[in-house]
Amino acid sequence: METQTMQATDSKLKEFFVEQLKDMYWAEKKLLKTLPKLQKAATTPALKDAFGNHFWQTETHIGRLEEVFGMIEEKVDDTKCPAMAGIVDEGADIIDDTEEGTAQRDVGLIFAGQKAEHYEIATYGGLETLARIMGYPVAADLLAQTLAEEKEADLLLTQIAENGINYRASKELQG
Repeated sequence: METQTMQATDSKLKEFFVEQLKDMYWAEKKLLKTLPKLQKAATTPALKDAFGNHFWQTETHIGRLEEVFGMIEEKVDDTKCPAMAGIVDEGADIIDDTEEGTAQRDVGLIFAGQKAEHYEIATYGGLETLARIMGYPVAADLLAQTLAEEKEADLLLTQIAENGINYRASKELQG
């Protein structure tokens, strides 16, 4: 399958691409505010560490998005991302609806984290593809780097869940 590239300066595709960048920029900034809350609510040290490390990684992702805006000669801007807003709200509900210090809460936090990661994986994957098609290979490489890190974060959450949290939650009795 052959991929054609073009320099899309005023195309509808570039307009869509920019809107998706704005969406992810808002989403990453929202996650930056949310990750410390998830870290504080987590019980398991590995999960606390994962949320803490992803905070720093999210700062890097925000910086990369700012670079991409510059590469395509667009103003750095954001648009509220309803999907991420909903995921963050759901994470807050999990904290409110689960007992502090339980594995059940950690299971819920992992679910919330993975929902965010999966949204980011889908969006960054699409953005990378569009950047390549539109003739922005360096921007595509930055987006691919972030995509790889989001996939790693998702895998880490799965490993943390499978290394005891899910099992411990299955042994907690309803209160």
